[in-house]
Amino acid sequence: MNKEFIAAIEDLEYEKGIPKEVVFDAIESALSSAYKKNYGANQNVRVDIDKETGDIDVYTIMDVVEDVEDEFTQMSLDEAREIDPNFEVGDEMLFKVTPADFGRIAAQTAKQVVVQRIREAERGMIFDDYVEMIGEVVTGVIHRKSNDTIFVTIGRTEGILSQKEQVPSERFEVNDRIKVYIMDVKKSTKGPQIFLSRSHPGLVKRLFELEVPEIEDGIVEIKSIAREAGSRTKIAVWTDDENVDPVGACVGARGSRVQNVVDALSNEKIDIINWSDDPSTLISNVLSPAKVENVFIDEDEKMAVVVVPDYQLSLAIGKSGQNVRLAAKLCGWKIDIKSHTQYYGDEEEIEEPTEEDALSEELETLDELACDKEIDAETVVGEEEAVAEEPEPYLEERETKEESDEK
Repeated sequence: MNKEFIAAIEDLEYEKGIPKEVVFDAIESALSSAYKKNYGANQNVRVDIDKETGDIDVYTIMDVVEDVEDEFTQMSLDEAREIDPNFEVGDEMLFKVTPADFGRIAAQTAKQVVVQRIREAERGMIFDDYVEMIGEVVTGVIHRKSNDTIFVTIGRTEGILSQKEQVPSERFEVNDRIKVYIMDVKKSTKGPQIFLSRSHPGLVKRLFELEVPEIEDGIVEIKSIAREAGSRTKIAVWTDDENVDPVGACVGARGSRVQNVVDALSNEKIDIINWSDDPSTLISNVLSPAKVENVFIDEDEKMAVVVVPDYQLSLAIGKSGQNVRLAAKLCGWKIDIKSHTQYYGDEEEIEEPTEEDALSEELETLDELACDKEIDAETVVGEEEAVAEEPEPYLEERETKEESDEK
């Protein structure tokens, strides 16, 4: 019987992952409660289980005192020294009191306590395991759906994917495999609750870390992420290694790396841009794919006015303002976009040419004319003056025709 008892505990350790020491402590505590319930609740009792043989012994504990106030838990110093002259006040004396029918009583009384303690130990281990995984991405299988809430099996437990953490455009069915972001882990009366997300920006970050070795190794750093789940994400990357292109590293050969992330996010669009500590350069970059003419910075208000070509205005703003909204979130600046015409007006600024520029332009024109007619510049000027003085042939023909019409 005792060998079967030890074998059962070992099987429990293998199946549930609960250390044998935790199981033995739970059983000892349960048996102690069972003994008190059947043989006296006022006694101090300790139960010892031999981890090798499975033998169970029960001891009652007596405190050695000068004056006895509770005969169930205390013993006088004189009585203790009759047993062992080395006892002093404050020592404890153990008496073995294992009853003959303790096995049957323990089995009846301690069963629920043992089961409860093992369940608590298992829940505690699950909580400890997953609380360290907050911010990680795991692959799970959809176990069931309740209204708009999805329950995902991850490892030995179940996670909760609430409606607000789902992507509206995504549709999943039971038994589908999905990648989820562990957002939070909390304790409850029913065990640990693991809250998952598909819309958190951290999901994009962790997917890139899994796909791009340079990010995992710290060569390339993700500085900022702005996401509108299911539609578009902007990610800013940076590196201090001049031999590494951070954007190229994230895109991969023929876009393979970023495509894997896009596939995991159900074809969500991803813009990867270079991070810069210079606000003007950063704001120009984050408005990609639009081209920027000028950026005017207000450091106090942390606001920027951005001028773009007229034909690029709608692209810079994006559908329903999405592009500029994500850009502002990514760089942390308020951005006001204006077209070239809106900012400068209809009249474009024209620089007046200097005398040197005018002379240089005139000489270039004369040289071109000379090359065309294979003569020098002075001959060209002389011919042009002569032609200007003589009436052109087509003018004479026009006058002759007008005279004939009048007749």
